[in-house]
Amino acid sequence: MNMPILNFDEHFAEFTSEWMKRHQEEYRNFDEMEADMPRIYMTFLNTRAKWLGSVTPGSYFTQFEDPKVLVDWMHAYCSAGVPLPDPLLEQITFVGKPCEKRLLELLKDEEAEEEAKMTAIELLREMDSTLPKMLYINWQLDRQPKDELKDNALESLSVMGESVVQPILQVLGKANDAGQEALLEVLTHYPVQEATFRLALRLFREKPARRALFAGYLAKIGDDRALPELTEAAKDPKLPYLTFIEIRNAIEELGGVCPEREYDDDPEYEALRDLDRT
Repeated sequence: MNMPILNFDEHFAEFTSEWMKRHQEEYRNFDEMEADMPRIYMTFLNTRAKWLGSVTPGSYFTQFEDPKVLVDWMHAYCSAGVPLPDPLLEQITFVGKPCEKRLLELLKDEEAEEEAKMTAIELLREMDSTLPKMLYINWQLDRQPKDELKDNALESLSVMGESVVQPILQVLGKANDAGQEALLEVLTHYPVQEATFRLALRLFREKPARRALFAGYLAKIGDDRALPELTEAAKDPKLPYLTFIEIRNAIEELGGVCPEREYDDDPEYEALRDLDRT
């Protein structure tokens, strides 16, 4: 079924333009008009529109409840490069659980546009869905350090609940470096496992350039067995000032005492000191 691809943004822009012509005397300046935009948008959503056969934009998509129709329609918008209408996305989340499976199929479609997949992840997160849990975990096993799609999935794993912990721990050894870092970030959101602590400590030891990040994870994990490693790292004469601050914070968070350091000649220290003076 080919559903119409209607540009709601363009029609809202036309509606706003006509509104301003009729109500311009109500605004003293542009800021007042901008502040009134949410009310104008709600009026747009609730005004019958000829381009929708006299249906209101806010209720147009409520006529449809078939998950395949709704999700495929969303995908078609992305394929056409037309902005996704908020009412369509709201209807997908309103229909809810019946749409989950179709959204998961979209995520598995290698030919689907990234925008469609990003939207699917966000919709599933709004639904509090755990259906894509294993897909999201497996995505992390062989990933690049920067990947917006997989980072979006990572955010979902961080709010799915403790049911993600054991599946992550079972595959952690198969993940590449970037994948292990990503999955560690998820694990720190949940009650700590021994494997989580060991991984955070190993990465802190093996990746000096990212010590600040892993020091933060160790502080969040809250296991004071990390104190000897953190304290020793704080003494490193080549340690940048900002990294030292993060390590010091972690040491203090874990109940330790950080060694004193002088940083008068460090560029990062100088830059922050100059900033404080301005």
